[in-house]
Amino acid sequence: MTDQTPASWAAEGWAAGPASRTVTLGDLLRVPLHRLRLIGVTALVGLLGALGYVLLAGASVTANAVVAVRPVVTDAFSPSGAGADRSVNMNVESGIATGTDVVSALSRATGEDPVVVRELLQVEVPTGGQILRFTYQGDGADEAVDAVNLAAQTYLDVRRQMYEKQRADMLRSYDDSIAKVAKQQASLQKRVGGAKGSAAADAAVAELAGINNQLTQLNSSRTEIAAVDVNPGWITQRAEPALVTSDGKGALLLVAGLLGGVLLGVVLAYAWEAMDRRVRSVADARDATGLPLLGTVRRRRFRGRAQPVDADVRYVAMAVAERVGKPARVALLAAREDTTVLTAGLAVALAAGGREVFVADDSGRLDRLRGIVQTDRGRLPVPIPGRSSVPASRPSAEDDATAVIPIAGSARRPSPHPSPAPASTDPDATLTLPRIATAKTGTAKVGTVKTATATATGTGTGGSGSSNGIPVAGGAGGASRNGRAIDPDSLVVGTGRVGFGTWRQAADQKLVLFNAPPAEADERGVSAARQGTAVVVVERDRTRQSDLRRLVERLRAAGVTPLGFVLNRSGRG
Repeated sequence: MTDQTPASWAAEGWAAGPASRTVTLGDLLRVPLHRLRLIGVTALVGLLGALGYVLLAGASVTANAVVAVRPVVTDAFSPSGAGADRSVNMNVESGIATGTDVVSALSRATGEDPVVVRELLQVEVPTGGQILRFTYQGDGADEAVDAVNLAAQTYLDVRRQMYEKQRADMLRSYDDSIAKVAKQQASLQKRVGGAKGSAAADAAVAELAGINNQLTQLNSSRTEIAAVDVNPGWITQRAEPALVTSDGKGALLLVAGLLGGVLLGVVLAYAWEAMDRRVRSVADARDATGLPLLGTVRRRRFRGRAQPVDADVRYVAMAVAERVGKPARVALLAAREDTTVLTAGLAVALAAGGREVFVADDSGRLDRLRGIVQTDRGRLPVPIPGRSSVPASRPSAEDDATAVIPIAGSARRPSPHPSPAPASTDPDATLTLPRIATAKTGTAKVGTVKTATATATGTGTGGSGSSNGIPVAGGAGGASRNGRAIDPDSLVVGTGRVGFGTWRQAADQKLVLFNAPPAEADERGVSAARQGTAVVVVERDRTRQSDLRRLVERLRAAGVTPLGFVLNRSGRG
């Protein structure tokens, strides 16, 4: 048959897609939704990490002790006034409670490092009160109780030692002053005893009285200092094992690990998407190819397996039939994916309208194609009489040589020159006549002839039967249809047939669908498209945009003008 001449390329090449497109919220959410496996793995890793930490580290136990702080006063029974917190600087007391002396005592008792002890020990100061609340976290209840009680008692001991040292220093200072004044008193007494004049004696007596008053004041002050109560406070609530509480952070850590894993997975999903861009929508495919959309094929679940929606495949077949003429060779090309399912579906949809479709494959997938066609033809809808769901292909110059001629008889002979005209939708009432030479006009055109007594019986030496009104092979001589031999390996689909074979066997076929191998590893699909045209098959979420652009560039360099692209797996039907 005559190969279709590929259309010439425009000087500026294919029309590219839009230069820029607004990124919507759906586009942003589409990336993590299509990388759910990665996000799920990272979330599981984060959850397992948090669970391992909880199991290995164990739940910590918290114990509390409360210490009431009192000011150091001379009279323990004197009221402290309304502003009791002003008598004691609670910020200083909190610093002493977490100071080096308390931390060192806890470190010696528990055997922990002072840095760790400082992190585990917490001191809280309620606003407006003279209370210190000690909190300690330990691995066990007994450890936490002993540590927090020891911290509270150590704080009181340290504070008492500080007060006692201050009192001892003050008493020592008073004792020194009293000793000096006592010496002065003894010296004056000697002067008074040795005075001979009344004036000298009166002066000595007056000075001695002043020394006696000073000594009396010093002794009185020392007595007050010695009477000071240096008790800094007392423990109002001691920690007990029955009062300890668990931190309860196990569930919180698990949730944090899960959320952290999800967040890490989302970040990795965007990073992966930036390095490995896939076709996610029709706009992505159109931007990458610059080709028109022939249709989108959704997926549906059928007996546990995902299969294309038949109606979507028939819509694609309508678009293909509208754009190709007869004869036509259409190569279904994909970058790395398998186009077998779509090729078989298109063959069934095109043959259901009365066409003879030949499916060619050179990659050893003919048995799989035949099986898919046998399965899909059982799901064909009931056709409307006299109407095809797929429009007829554009006629070629060779088809114009036929005409419809009514005949009164019912018997006919097989034509030695088969007509290339397509079969009628009513095969039981049509036949094709050969050209007939006449004396006046020379020849008459061959066409489709309606008969009143046409039957579905085949012609030939061996005879044949029929199936769905279509003659099938039988006997030794095979069968024929409109004068053309019928391939015994072909399948009847609706009012048409689907044949199978290699690309070389498709030389004399009118409508050929070539199930091309992946173009990234095999160039036979592009080579076959040079003899006709091509349909680019794009698998959503699988086809890489870089591979798709490379395939389009190769087709362009080979001089092929594809009909358009089909977006496969575009959703659920």
